[in-house]
Amino acid sequence: MTLEATLERVSAIRQALADPAALLGSSGALTGGTEAPGTSPAAGGASFASALEQASGSYDSAAAEGAPAPASSSAATAALLGGSGAAGLSATPGLTGAPGPTSAAGLTGTAELSSAYPLQSLEGIAGPSGVSPAYAADEGSPGSRIVAIAESQLGQTEQPPGSNESPAISQYRSATAGAIPGAPWCAYFASWVARQAGEPIGENGQGAGAVSEVWSWAQSTGRAIPNGPGVVPQPGDLIVFGDEHVGIVRDVLPDGQIQTIEGNYENKVAANVRSPTEATGYVNMS
Repeated sequence: MTLEATLERVSAIRQALADPAALLGSSGALTGGTEAPGTSPAAGGASFASALEQASGSYDSAAAEGAPAPASSSAATAALLGGSGAAGLSATPGLTGAPGPTSAAGLTGTAELSSAYPLQSLEGIAGPSGVSPAYAADEGSPGSRIVAIAESQLGQTEQPPGSNESPAISQYRSATAGAIPGAPWCAYFASWVARQAGEPIGENGQGAGAVSEVWSWAQSTGRAIPNGPGVVPQPGDLIVFGDEHVGIVRDVLPDGQIQTIEGNYENKVAANVRSPTEATGYVNMS
């Protein structure tokens, strides 16, 4: 383009900016639409002015309403730029629709709420098997619940050995009214397991601190089964050895041997196997 043509175009643009309506002739008032571009310099100036006005109005309206500029403003911008680089300005990525902080992974996912710690019982004691007495108490027969809860405590030991004490044993005592710290705890353990299973020992569910108390309660409630020929206990029954010791029947083997779980056996909660003749009796807990 020659210098004279450039000056002529600049003059037309200035005239359009000063009085756009004058260049529109008799049509005068603007209607809100955009007039199609002409071929003459004057017509080009009118198109420029209309596009400029429309673009300004669109962005002012969008700013006032807090909304993005309408698509027509991009077209107007393109007209002002003569089609060069307009697409790059109107389609800049990342300016809208960017993910906010609430979409960050892990902030709202339920998997993050799960605990990394092992299951514990209602009394805060977790046995090596990881079985929760709270879960077991809702499943199966009374006998199966008693066995599952007792199994969950296998391996709990006195601290130090021979002391009749540990955090777990302290919890076992909580199931018996008037429990004595440091006392032999086989009956405390049986009382705790029974209470956790929903089958508490004692007339009022107060537990028992001595084997003789367990047997007296069993006799008064019709649960006592003296041992003798043909007597076969059920899983979950208590196994009684005179006034000295009490445990829990875990299972009966095909040869008649009786698998047990016993508190205060060798200073821990231990699995054991007893002969059919060792016990003096059983307490039916089903």
